[in-house]
Amino acid sequence: MHKDVERILFTEEEIKQSVERIGREITADYSGKTPLLVGILKGSVIFTADLLREIDLMCDIDFMVAKSYGNAAVSSGNVRILKDLDTDITGRDVIIVEDILDTARTLAAVKSYLMQKNPASVKICTLLDKVTAEKVSDVRADYKCFDVGNEFVVGYGLDYAEIYRNLKYIGVLKREVYEK
Repeated sequence: MHKDVERILFTEEEIKQSVERIGREITADYSGKTPLLVGILKGSVIFTADLLREIDLMCDIDFMVAKSYGNAAVSSGNVRILKDLDTDITGRDVIIVEDILDTARTLAAVKSYLMQKNPASVKICTLLDKVTAEKVSDVRADYKCFDVGNEFVVGYGLDYAEIYRNLKYIGVLKREVYEK
């Protein structure tokens, strides 16, 4: 375990099993279709790649960058889309893949933005759903791996100030690290 991690919430094996489960659900739900996975960078990159390998369908992948945190521990409240899709999503079934659903501010903004591009459908897949967070939107995950409480989590793509993404597990970051 990394010295800055207070405790491990989800092990590498638990994550693998949950991603496999979500892959099976998406495979069943999109049978006969070619969904487009839209990973929200940077946090979802590992989850998106692993999920893509677990979906037993032809599917496409693209990425967006939408930020509301910067290097802070709490959301700024201002969502900015820094990188748009390269793919035309008109008439496509889109699955937004996110690392964590916290207040839902970022996902609400991204979903609203994508809906303007006339997709056939837009669903949300998240690695973590912070169930104790006060949601500012009615956006909810259609697929999720785990529920988490109100803790600052890192690993498996999730970061604090652009570090800890490469941890193979998801852990709780020690408070003294982000309250400096």
